[in-house]
Amino acid sequence: MTQDILLRNDIEDVAVLTMNTPKSLNALSDTMLSTLHATFDSIADTPEIRAIILRGEGKAFCAGHNLKEMTAARQASDKGQTYFDDLFTRCGALMQRILTLPQPVIAQVHGIATAAGCQLVATCDMAIAADSTRFGVNGVNIGLFCSTPMVALSRNIPRKKAFEMLTTGRFMHADEAEAFGLINTSVPIEDLDAETLKLAKTVAGKLGKAVKIGKLAFYEQLQMPISEAYSYTGDVMAANMMYDETAEGVAAFLEKREATWENP
Repeated sequence: MTQDILLRNDIEDVAVLTMNTPKSLNALSDTMLSTLHATFDSIADTPEIRAIILRGEGKAFCAGHNLKEMTAARQASDKGQTYFDDLFTRCGALMQRILTLPQPVIAQVHGIATAAGCQLVATCDMAIAADSTRFGVNGVNIGLFCSTPMVALSRNIPRKKAFEMLTTGRFMHADEAEAFGLINTSVPIEDLDAETLKLAKTVAGKLGKAVKIGKLAFYEQLQMPISEAYSYTGDVMAANMMYDETAEGVAAFLEKREATWENP
């Protein structure tokens, strides 16, 4: 990875990824975007990894796109809008890659998560934050409406609350973020590492094949009319029931014993 811009530490079956550019508050620079995407692609092909934690080094989780890099691109005669079209396409592709990963991704959030950083939190499958964390889509404060971050945000929290954040630029504190569903829970910062790993290990302990098929179905059915969603998820459950490991899990439950399976 380029100059350790992203650190990876595998704790048994959990991959812990740390965005490691604290001086820029772990901004989603061109290099960070490409490195995250490549790393997720690599982990997707590693069935031994069953959950992913995404965190940030330093004072903050992620402050969004790199404004200095964006300013330079706007001023460059050979870039301009073409660069920004590509930038937001690449960012959107990264967010969508998180949703298609077979492993659940848990955001471990502290400090601030703003603009595309808030988008990253909203995109991850789950999120745990320090109780001092603030969340914002503050681009409107500098004349740049957070249009791409609002895609994930508006799919996490009620639309009026999302629109309020987008148009006022105000921060949402961790207790409010938990109440409205942007994060799963908030904890004292001294407990953040342990609580996030605890959640990741719980998920990692489930049957990997079942979580994989279930995560894909979760996001697919959200886009469907209810009748189509039931038809689709019925097919998914039928396929899941045919797994040998699932048959063993059902038998173990009925026989009141621990299931014995290799966890693929």
